Amino acid sequence: MGRVTERRRVIRVRDGQISRRPDTLVAEEPLEIRLNGKPLAITMRTPGDDFALAAGFLVSEGVLASADDLQNILYCAGATYGDASGADEAEHGTGGNTYNIVDVVTAPDVRLPDITLERNVYTTSSCGLCGKASLDAVRTTARFPIDDTAGGAPPVRLEPSLLAALPDRLRAAQRVFDRTGGLHAAALFTPEGELLDVREDVGRHNAVDKLVGRALQSGRLPLARTILLVSGRASFELAQKAVMAGIPVLAAVSAPSSLAVDLAEESGLTLVGFLRGSSMNVYAGEQRIALRAAAAQG
Repeated sequence: MGRVTERRRVIRVRDGQISRRPDTLVAEEPLEIRLNGKPLAITMRTPGDDFALAAGFLVSEGVLASADDLQNILYCAGATYGDASGADEAEHGTGGNTYNIVDVVTAPDVRLPDITLERNVYTTSSCGLCGKASLDAVRTTARFPIDDTAGGAPPVRLEPSLLAALPDRLRAAQRVFDRTGGLHAAALFTPEGELLDVREDVGRHNAVDKLVGRALQSGRLPLARTILLVSGRASFELAQKAVMAGIPVLAAVSAPSSLAVDLAEESGLTLVGFLRGSSMNVYAGEQRIALRAAAAQG
């Protein structure tokens, strides 16, 4: 059974005093993701929400766009828990995940992008996919335009004060972080600041995949009127995952990369970095942030 945390003995030094005590660490284990029986990727992750992680990963790869694209997700080596909805996995936790291998079976009419067919990669908890797809690949595989006015909805327009309040709301929802201090988190919020979902993982890219995968399983893609908040930096890969899920706003408590900004500018994604206290940097998509109102108040 995969566990979210594990216990290890440590030597603790505090103010010159030495003691031996157990410590709680976040668990890190490999997960192999197979696509229609073919090995596709291995990621280092925190066990839990494995079906959602695999589904979200395949959304970012341009393979899946809706729950109808899924025929099944199962643990390999004869351990099968649940169908594409993930309902049984939620009931059983990760009790059947002995082999750390999941196979995603797509519906018969799903066409696989060429870039996915050529991929067989190893990812780490820190950097995600190495040698990631270029901007050209995102253009060819993106299923959802960044459109926060679908169905006649008013454009998303966020007060800086609302964005500033989100990191504290995310931190308050990080249950495992309180015990380990070693997890990244990703959360989805409404434009009004309501927390929709939060996932934790030793890899920040895995946390986002778990969010997006759960949305796909429940038929909520594209995530057209949401804010994605991540606890670390905004890499190109995280910006890509937001774009592929149709998320209009990505906010990070740390810095973005230059390629993440390039992707945000090209795709119409609003990208906010260094979201700390009342301060933030808006790198792209400023039309969704009420900057003039904030300046007037200042």
